[in-house]
Amino acid sequence: MTVRVETEAGVAKVILDNPERLNALNATMKDQLIDAFQGFAEDDAVRAVVLTGANKAFCSGADVTSMGQLDVRSGRRRLHTAHTLIRAMMHLEKPIIAAVRGPAVGIGWSLAMASDYIVASPTAKFGQVFKKIGLAPDGGAVFLLTQYVGVLRAKELVMSARIISAEEALRLNLLTELVDDDKLDQRAMSIATEMAASAGLALGMAKRLFLGAAGVGLDTFLELESHVQNQLLATHDHKEGAAAFLAKRPPKFEGR
Repeated sequence: MTVRVETEAGVAKVILDNPERLNALNATMKDQLIDAFQGFAEDDAVRAVVLTGANKAFCSGADVTSMGQLDVRSGRRRLHTAHTLIRAMMHLEKPIIAAVRGPAVGIGWSLAMASDYIVASPTAKFGQVFKKIGLAPDGGAVFLLTQYVGVLRAKELVMSARIISAEEALRLNLLTELVDDDKLDQRAMSIATEMAASAGLALGMAKRLFLGAAGVGLDTFLELESHVQNQLLATHDHKEGAAAFLAKRPPKFEGR
């Protein structure tokens, strides 16, 4: 259960490596990702980043082993860590290419959307399934989805909690490219290598402009998200949703 970083020719390849849980993020992995992306900002030898998952998954979301046991204080700490990670990625003035195969769910999908270029294989699947555990999306998901597809479609994806295929994600402009699975890693590295050899300062300033063009600021939105999610963590519905998820049974929500 770790995050591996391999660097070659100006490209840092970040690999989520928790295959027993389809690369679900635990607290240690989030801290490792934060350290990595904050470190890339200061490392002149790194000019582009590829983010991917080990084996057959990108990231199936947060590790659910402690789900339903968080109080408001621990929930706030968890969200602060997730927000620090998303900020580190989106404020990194170097291009990030997400190479996605298999599930990219919850925070896993947010990691892909916080990247600058998303290339996926036909095995990729995406979803925001928070409503099934009595929570609203976190990890900046609503902010990011709205930027990609607009408010109406973002609401549909969040409120239905459905899983979408790579083909549908491409149609919705949630992917940059769709490539054969056996070509995914090579294609992602090719894109990163080309970007690493280009005008890095110009790419970094372009990222800053895109973030500024997003309307409501990322930091303002993440503060709102933290407030909403901390309220929901204390509800009966979240505890019931978490228990039902772990027991693999339908939840019985009561609206409290």
